[in-house]
Amino acid sequence: MIKEATKKTISHLSEDRIFYSQNNDVNGTTLICIGGIHGNEPAGVYGLQKVISDIVVNDTKIKGNFYALIGNINALKASVRYQDFDLNRLWTKDEIESLCDEDDYYEFEEQKEQCELYNTIKTICNTNHGDFIFVDLHTTSSPTVPFITISDSLNNRTIASKFHIPIVLGIEEYLDGPLLSFINEFGHVSIGFEAGQHDDENSVLYCEAFIWMMMEKIGIVSKHEFNYKAISKILNIESGFYEIVYRHSLSESNQFKMKPGFKNFVSVMKHQSLANDGISEIKSPFNGLIFMPLYQKQGEDGFFIVRKLSKFWLVVSAVLRSLKFHQFLKLLPGISRHPDNDYSLIANRKIALFLTTKIFHLFGYRKKIIVDDKIHFMKRDRKVIPFI
Repeated sequence: MIKEATKKTISHLSEDRIFYSQNNDVNGTTLICIGGIHGNEPAGVYGLQKVISDIVVNDTKIKGNFYALIGNINALKASVRYQDFDLNRLWTKDEIESLCDEDDYYEFEEQKEQCELYNTIKTICNTNHGDFIFVDLHTTSSPTVPFITISDSLNNRTIASKFHIPIVLGIEEYLDGPLLSFINEFGHVSIGFEAGQHDDENSVLYCEAFIWMMMEKIGIVSKHEFNYKAISKILNIESGFYEIVYRHSLSESNQFKMKPGFKNFVSVMKHQSLANDGISEIKSPFNGLIFMPLYQKQGEDGFFIVRKLSKFWLVVSAVLRSLKFHQFLKLLPGISRHPDNDYSLIANRKIALFLTTKIFHLFGYRKKIIVDDKIHFMKRDRKVIPFI
């Protein structure tokens, strides 16, 4: 369990969205770490505080820029995932366009939190001009080894591959409005780090280790500026990429209850009973590995099923994208480029079924939505554009 002395720091959080920054080179790499976008996941904030304490005590000079941001301040103080709406499901075009347009009048608590976080990120991006690396720090309701989640862009893969921990692709296909998917649309590297179970003291240690290792791997601190040998061992777990193949979603009225004992990346069999919704048993539709089983009251995702990706598939995918072979997809009958979006292809359902979603994944098209009976596939590899 997280120590009470550590927990007290949350109740004394200021209202400042940026609780630490070093801005040393506007043209250098900028690392932006966000903790507590879910208020019942304070380990990221604690981990950031420990890193910042060491930076201050040792007078460490960042070779670039470093910002530590707080996600959902009021939810953190209340120790709840969110007050009114999940702050990590609001980052859509419609929600962003409606932000901050009523002279500081907010219909719900998370709208204020989002407006402040959005304006803070926008200011940072418009102030600096080098590469941007975003890290969103999380924990889970079930016990787990640390892992990374990313949108499947090649620049995200490149950074994530520097770590010896599991990497999960494809979560953006199943969730609407995560912060990192929104940031990825501007072409920036965006990494999600899941450190462990919410109240596990080790989750704080893993967050602290991940932040230090991220700073070292992107070149804004050197190995001799922290305990590199010990910290690198902490995150030496298991390399490999995994892909989400199924999500069990929940409605507000759902009486979902996960069966006890499931942990991330544990094997499950097709038709194995995993949970109950108050009416019937919920069984796994596939053979695979259980991922993020829900053991808390708040949440929209009961569980996911993942499978490990072969190195061959990853290499072929990277080569095809690097050679821009995705351009040939729009030459196929029934597929056309979106008239207003260079990163979106429109396919009729028959063609989409013929090619299979796996083919679109291979070429970097991960997110799909249905509009007017057509399937829109959206590419995750993007050029950097100004944050507006």
